[in-house]
Amino acid sequence: MKDRSADHTPAVTAPHDQDRAAGPPPAREPAIWSRNFQYYFTARSAGLLGWAMLPVAVSAGLLSSGYDLSTAGYSMAFLVGPFAGLVLFGGVLADRFTARRMMIASDLANLATHVLLAFLFLHGIDHLWHLYGLLMVAGTANAMFQPGASSTVPLVARDVQGANGVLRISEALTALGGPALAGVLVGTAATGWVMVISAVAYGTSAGCLFALRLGVVPAPPAGESLWRNLVAGWYEFRSRSWLWGVIVIWMFFAVLSWGPQLSVAAGVIVPAHGATAFGLLNCAFGAGTVAGGVLALRFKPVRPLAAGAVAMLAYPLYPLGIVLGWPVWLLAVAQVVVGIGITFWGVMWATSVQTQVPGEVLNRVHAYEVAGSVGMFPVGSALAGPAAGAFGTDRVLQVGIVVALLTAAALLLTRPIRTLARVPDRA
Repeated sequence: MKDRSADHTPAVTAPHDQDRAAGPPPAREPAIWSRNFQYYFTARSAGLLGWAMLPVAVSAGLLSSGYDLSTAGYSMAFLVGPFAGLVLFGGVLADRFTARRMMIASDLANLATHVLLAFLFLHGIDHLWHLYGLLMVAGTANAMFQPGASSTVPLVARDVQGANGVLRISEALTALGGPALAGVLVGTAATGWVMVISAVAYGTSAGCLFALRLGVVPAPPAGESLWRNLVAGWYEFRSRSWLWGVIVIWMFFAVLSWGPQLSVAAGVIVPAHGATAFGLLNCAFGAGTVAGGVLALRFKPVRPLAAGAVAMLAYPLYPLGIVLGWPVWLLAVAQVVVGIGITFWGVMWATSVQTQVPGEVLNRVHAYEVAGSVGMFPVGSALAGPAAGAFGTDRVLQVGIVVALLTAAALLLTRPIRTLARVPDRA
């Protein structure tokens, strides 16, 4: 199938006030640190802090309260499942109602949800469906947020890879502080206080996004159905073999390696070393992502996805260490290396999508990309407990190690992915 990275059919016709500029930032603005990017950076950092704390806090909080591994796995599935199922509509709605408005509304929904989660954990969980329901709301809010979050990057910074690198460093710092803070609070106080901090973070994000001032762009034709918008996005998505090729490969990786890992690792590490150690190991991953973001700022390969696939070879180190019974300090070293590799891949992937796909359809194409890349995660997460019970945690982790290695190999062996060229920075 022919890639259509440049030629495309315009998907929008009627202009109205939107939340992203009609073109790239003016050349007179800084390549990265424009006023809009500063607001956006603060918003994303705050939102990412809340998101980074949530899985660790919920998993460790449930396990510390006597719930089993299956309950923790189901909780992650209820969190990610709505995200994977609804993110497609998030892309369409971002085009219809503007990305900024959708992101602000999502932040406010997350703020309310985390206040209720705080109440739930502080006063005790009488019925698990209360927890599952609130996690579904949080996942839905993030599904509405995510498409606009990606499509905004090339519109607030001229150096797209550099901006993605900075944002990955921010993600790293929140991954560094968020899980550690969550683990410490769960270990010494209560999960409810983690939710209070998350609520404040989402309020901060909403305020900074409200301060963004972007331009006017074309909107979908008035009266066009959601279905037609989805079909147009699907056409743009499937016309790029490198794009859907990565997603197909990633689906297997998500269900067999990425999806089960958090819950299974928690089930091994929390009983053996405590919730604080589990939080600190995730903190070490955050330290690695800082280094990966810095590397992505400095190194701009001609074949970004090929270079990112090589970096993905680091991913199996952490589950391998758990299987081999490494001490916590050595597992932390493995997490640092994994963080470098996965972050470098993430920057190469995000930059490729944002620079190869036309801006007027980027929200919808990104929504398909996210739906495919995380769509199988809740399946893997939900099956983590039953699989560990049936085959043992070591066997589940061993399968994940093999699949991660095959994922990197498949990315390198697929020609459209391996040969995709980097788009030069805007002058």
